[in-house]
Amino acid sequence: MAGERIQKVLARAGLGSRREVESWIADGRLTVNGRLPEAGARVKGTEKFALDGKQLVVPEHSAQAHKVIAYHKPVGVICSRKDPEGRPSSFEDLPPLESGRWISVGRLDINTCGLLLFTTDGELANKLMHPSSEVRRHYAVRVHGRPAEKDLLQLRKGVTLEDGPARFDRVSEGGGDGANRWFDVVIKEGRKREVRRLWEALGFKVNRLIRTHFGPVRLHREQAAGSTRELTAGETRALYEAAGLPAPVPPKAVKPRRFAAKRGPKARPKPNAKSAAPRLKNRKSGKRR
Repeated sequence: MAGERIQKVLARAGLGSRREVESWIADGRLTVNGRLPEAGARVKGTEKFALDGKQLVVPEHSAQAHKVIAYHKPVGVICSRKDPEGRPSSFEDLPPLESGRWISVGRLDINTCGLLLFTTDGELANKLMHPSSEVRRHYAVRVHGRPAEKDLLQLRKGVTLEDGPARFDRVSEGGGDGANRWFDVVIKEGRKREVRRLWEALGFKVNRLIRTHFGPVRLHREQAAGSTRELTAGETRALYEAAGLPAPVPPKAVKPRRFAAKRGPKARPKPNAKSAAPRLKNRKSGKRR
């Protein structure tokens, strides 16, 4: 049968990442024309897709206008869509979509804050997360203790973790006094809690972790915790290039919009205020002091 793998078609349509689609097939949740597909089945995209009995709309690829946003994840927020424990989810802060769904580009653990990208392009998300892309992630790390130069050298050379060898591509001092020290680190993969585990392997505990960059995209200092912003055309183009994909051609030039965090009540203007606009109450920013 001509066509493309079902994972690729649904991911490109923004309906889920390739891994999500694979799990739907394995769990028997996805049907194509009323039948359960096999993993790797090829489709044209014109079939009738349904997930848990609900129809999935696959728009034409040429009409797709994918979005990419930068989210400032606060500490205490998870990256899963739902949580049995009722903890707040990053998806609750994202702007609504007319079609498709937001896909997170990797994850940050509940105690890590900073930059997290979301996109409606499943193919882009898959490429950026794949180890072969070697997209650089920058972190600001505060550790308890005083690592010596030999410790930093070891982190650059690499240490063996329970899931294999790991290393920082770069480690540089970022200041600090007292019992804690700040460091700027760069890593090219995103294994679970990898930054924390690398430091822990040398006996140092990480007590603050902030992702500041993902590839060519950086976390803006003025972006409040819990808020999102659309990437500029230049950032989007650079991100697709980092993933090894052709950059999308936007239908028209639009000014990037900013979305404030949804949580927290709106502050009301003072009775005598003439021009002050209401502001949104956001969480405290995870900036270094």
